[in-house]
Amino acid sequence: MMRIFDVKTAQSTILRRMAWDELPIPDSLLDRTEQIFGERIQPEMAVRRILADVRERGDAALIEWSQRIDGVAPPMLLVDRRTMEAAYEQVDGAVVDALRLAARRVAAFHMRQPRSSWIHNDDEGTVGQLVRPIERVGIYIPGGTAPLPSSLIMTAVPARVAGVGQLVVISPPQRATGLPHPAILVAADIAGVDAVYVAGGAQAIGALAYGTQTVGKVDKIFGPGSLFTTLAKRQVFGFVGIDGLPGPTETLVIADESANPELAAADLLAQAEHDILASAILLTPSRALAEKVQAAVMHQLEDLGRSQVIAESLARGSGIVVTASIAQAFELANAYAPEHLCLLVQDPWSHLSDVRHAGGVFLGERSFEVLGDYVAGPSHVMPTGGTARFASPINLMDFVKIVSVIGLNEQALQAIGPAAATLARAEGLTAHAAAVAYRLGDEK
Repeated sequence: MMRIFDVKTAQSTILRRMAWDELPIPDSLLDRTEQIFGERIQPEMAVRRILADVRERGDAALIEWSQRIDGVAPPMLLVDRRTMEAAYEQVDGAVVDALRLAARRVAAFHMRQPRSSWIHNDDEGTVGQLVRPIERVGIYIPGGTAPLPSSLIMTAVPARVAGVGQLVVISPPQRATGLPHPAILVAADIAGVDAVYVAGGAQAIGALAYGTQTVGKVDKIFGPGSLFTTLAKRQVFGFVGIDGLPGPTETLVIADESANPELAAADLLAQAEHDILASAILLTPSRALAEKVQAAVMHQLEDLGRSQVIAESLARGSGIVVTASIAQAFELANAYAPEHLCLLVQDPWSHLSDVRHAGGVFLGERSFEVLGDYVAGPSHVMPTGGTARFASPINLMDFVKIVSVIGLNEQALQAIGPAAATLARAEGLTAHAAAVAYRLGDEK
């Protein structure tokens, strides 16, 4: 059942943000660590041990942890070209065509994003910036019950457009083959990645961060994953860059009385389908619409393949909130800062200026989130957990760095040097001040 909440109750339950690492650790997860490590340890300690082992033993540790955690030792750590080509035979042709369409549209969108170097010259010399792509990027792609080749496209293609020098993917082995899911191999090939490695979880993140005999060390790591993957990314941050610490996916829908309840229900169910931690929330001032959507959700749920996952997601962190007005709905939405914000209202464009915090805004019933998940063009990798207050979807700037250019002359030195010396002395940095003084001819 998808519950209907009043605003006050919703703010203390489904709209209340908690840091992902403050959530209680399920007993089942602790049971799993005990099974693997021989003692009941917290996930953070488990990850620390795995990372240390991969850093020390390289390939041997990757293979051993794959056997212990995934139940299979991969026949190869680097997927060879023959296996990549054979994957096409295992993936439906329509899926291959859809992945190619998605790659074209994602590339076209990101080619429009500005990423220019610039140089400014005047009487005092030159200042500017150089935009340089990151040299080595690694992308982690989960391979569990719902492999995500679309996430590979949505990350790898912008990286390629940005000009990343070496782009690699790492993904867990399937128990049946010891290799990544064939759809992931096909997506990697379409996206033009340079190598695909076989490893999952914390050990995969360790391999990308530290390098092994087979896996090359990267400069920045991208990609979603389990709690163990996220903890591993946090622990290696600083040694390498990371895209962020992604949490469970989320959608917030704002709808008025004009909305089609069947479409609103379909959008909520599509979000809840991801996993049991996903959040699907509807805000509406119409009690009548709320009840119609509630009924439509229950009716549509009966025909869906992942109904058990959806039911758990709807019961845990999802729901319908009846607001006093559309204006209050936007206030609540901005406070929540959702990954996806869907506007099923009569004139969605008139409300675009009301949006302050969201990973992506979907305007109207024909611009629904599922299109954004796959083929609209912008990357579907968007900030979760309220981080849309300060973070952005994957874009070209995630794959480049800026190098400042400073080429000043004597006129600039005379004009601004004394101020630099003054500030240096104010900070107690006399060597800094002296470096200016020598150039100004004032060694005292």
